[in-house]
Amino acid sequence: MTHAPRPVNDSLLPASHGELPPWNVADLPAPPPFSVRNAFKVIGPGAIMAATSVGGGEWLVGPAAAVKYSSSIFLIATMAIMLQVVFNLEAIRYTLYTGEPIYGGILRLKPGARFWAAFYTLIGFFQLGWPALAGSAAATLLGAWMGRMPGAPEQGTQSWVATGLILAVVLILSFGGTIERMLERFAWTMLGVVFLFLLVVNILFVPLPHWWQTATGFFKLSGLPHPIDWALLGALAATAGSGGIGNLTVTNWLRDKGFGMGALVGAIPSAVGGHQIVLSHVGTVFPATPENLVRWRAWVRYVHVDQIVVWGMFCFLGMFLNVNLATAVIPHGTDLQGLAAGAYQAEYLSRIWPGFWFLTLFNGFWILFKTQLGNTDILVRTITDALWMASPKARAASSIRTIYYGILVVFSIWGAIVIRFASPFTLFKILANMAGIVLLIAGVQIFLVNRRFLPAALRPPLWREAGLLLCSAFYAFFTFFVLRDLLRSMW
Repeated sequence: MTHAPRPVNDSLLPASHGELPPWNVADLPAPPPFSVRNAFKVIGPGAIMAATSVGGGEWLVGPAAAVKYSSSIFLIATMAIMLQVVFNLEAIRYTLYTGEPIYGGILRLKPGARFWAAFYTLIGFFQLGWPALAGSAAATLLGAWMGRMPGAPEQGTQSWVATGLILAVVLILSFGGTIERMLERFAWTMLGVVFLFLLVVNILFVPLPHWWQTATGFFKLSGLPHPIDWALLGALAATAGSGGIGNLTVTNWLRDKGFGMGALVGAIPSAVGGHQIVLSHVGTVFPATPENLVRWRAWVRYVHVDQIVVWGMFCFLGMFLNVNLATAVIPHGTDLQGLAAGAYQAEYLSRIWPGFWFLTLFNGFWILFKTQLGNTDILVRTITDALWMASPKARAASSIRTIYYGILVVFSIWGAIVIRFASPFTLFKILANMAGIVLLIAGVQIFLVNRRFLPAALRPPLWREAGLLLCSAFYAFFTFFVLRDLLRSMW
């Protein structure tokens, strides 16, 4: 899909296109007039992102940190979500303007597209190439079915259930016309199911004074008891939001949804029902004329609803409700590992009504499975888009659909193998702490991309740039202490 460049005043376009071919040029498509009704029609990537975000961090890491340190440390989670909102908005700024995911802007930076494609393929694999959540979801599902959490004798069965869930992810990602469309439908459904349950059990079984105590912990930091588990806190800081690669991939979903110039670029088609959909390997930009700037501001309003109201709200509520319930029913100081938080909650609620054992763990299953679904797509489309934009040979040899599903199959086979050799919680700690490194590096890159490749009229204000760099500094802080403790343990 291409749009031929047309003569235009050069001052209204970027001065440089970096290390990839120049963009095509066309006017910015007009969004629907802004209204609440149209907002529900236009938004969607924020829901996919929220469904992916409200997962292992809320079900595993959040309760483990809260029970170990109390909810008074959760200003870390609040700051993480706020800083990631800024991060997301600044990454999306580039996509609205070019129709390319933010990876396109990063590939345009020196030392070049091949270097950064290889870098994000590698770091994406280290963050998301571990089927931690499939294993956790399998254990939770077995626990709901058996009436107790699975132990060593059930490890073989748990591995086979996890393999079945990995295959279910492949099946879900194969339909819908575009992969983004299927993920969006699934996301809204799962968010409804999960949050309805969490709200009901919190309202029924958590005393009102405890709600206030939990809430104050999200806005006030009263110190950390020693010794400090920096790996746990680093995982909390990363997974309170989307955690690294997921924050970058929201721009792919916005492109596929047709936000801004994404409407002129195309999308990744699904295996079934997407035969007529194509995707350009290079974006299309618009001259910063007064008419286009009016349309730009309208698109930005929809983005704010999608990211602040939908994604930000669901991330905060997901962490709050899980932590509120965990600290109300689990004794303070308990060392939670793996699925202990869910098991404690299910056991406590089942004393009130036996059916709560199944409902609590089944809700936990959906929290974890939907995140495994989203994380799988995030990793596969990260590698796919990097290859599609950076490699003429890949574009000549295959369609983007073939690349996407080829990588999906390879990753699924890998997941089915590795899930048999490591515990889900160990795998999840690898995933979570790699996310902080991604946010550290990518925050600086987004700052450079928007400074270099956007016309002056579309660049962010200074306070937003400062917020983006603060996000990188925030994760640099946790990365430093996590790596320090890792090196000390090795020595």
